[in-house]
Amino acid sequence: MSSEVKINAVRIDGQDNVVTLLNEVGDHEPVAWDQEGYLVAREPIPEGHKVALHDIGEGEVVRKYGHSIGTAARDIARGDHVHTHNLAPEEG
Repeated sequence: MSSEVKINAVRIDGQDNVVTLLNEVGDHEPVAWDQEGYLVAREPIPEGHKVALHDIGEGEVVRKYGHSIGTAARDIARGDHVHTHNLAPEEG
């Protein structure tokens, strides 16, 4: 990525497997959380929503801000929108 990286996502903890968007992104737009860390969104994703940093298998724990926020209800690909349509809440 160029030296003019536009940071548009937040990753708080190194264990996080999602980032949170600071603004809406469109299909195939870059998502960058620091000068070296970026990926390309696979679909339009609203501001404040999550994007998968890597492939997440069905049943795998989804981590945001260093905490589990649920499990993948189905396989989620790197760059996919992560939200209620593919995230199962933790039981307990």
